Amino acid sequence: MSEALGNALVTGAGRGIGRGIALALAQKGFDLVVNDVDRSSELDETVALIRETGREAVAVRADIADVAGHEAFVEAAWRAFGGLHCLVNNAGISVAKRDDILTVTPESFDRLMDVNLRGPFFLTQTIAKRMLAAPQDRFRSIITISSINAGFVAVDRAEYCLSKTGLAMMSKIYAVRLAEAGINCYEVQPGIIRTDMTAVVRERYDRLFETGRVPIARWGETEDVGHAVAMLASGALRYSTGETLHVDGGLAIGRL
Repeated sequence: MSEALGNALVTGAGRGIGRGIALALAQKGFDLVVNDVDRSSELDETVALIRETGREAVAVRADIADVAGHEAFVEAAWRAFGGLHCLVNNAGISVAKRDDILTVTPESFDRLMDVNLRGPFFLTQTIAKRMLAAPQDRFRSIITISSINAGFVAVDRAEYCLSKTGLAMMSKIYAVRLAEAGINCYEVQPGIIRTDMTAVVRERYDRLFETGRVPIARWGETEDVGHAVAMLASGALRYSTGETLHVDGGLAIGRL
């Protein structure tokens, strides 16, 4: 096996976009630490698929919403290959129930923010401290997966939109703080991607493609997001930081 391009940690890698990112990073030459919650049996399948590419993979199960457990989580991830060069903040949840903003409950709001925003913020903080204390032997990056809903309103997923908007700003703040240490930060905003999360509104999104609302009129696939992340993690845009990359088929283009 050739030397790895680097070691990457991908959260929420049991399936969907997280798995697509992990596989794309492996194909690019990274060894992977993949994460999901304890109850995820799909994480083992992700590990097996990564190993089929010829790269190494280790599973570390942890709930990113458990901020008190971050030190142990990061220690295990760091020890897996002797350091990390890339963190991909991907883990996230959707609303418990799609409904009007006037029906959002504090319980739903708090749980979603804990997973989608508070957890990634403090996990990034813990990883960044480790990176700052380690010698820089290759390109390092922190890549945060938000959503087109960081800017697009969905009144039936209010708390989800708010969490993704927070992630967008979080990525920029860390980009400014970590630039002098040579740690580049990026945000990736997926559009309509074919996953279990979007399957429940498939017909609604199909109509967007049929009516020409999306210039590239097809569903995005998890590998589309994965290829974008792998490009960023490889250092292809090393003179850019704090940037947002849309993987949305042109959905975010403003039109009259």
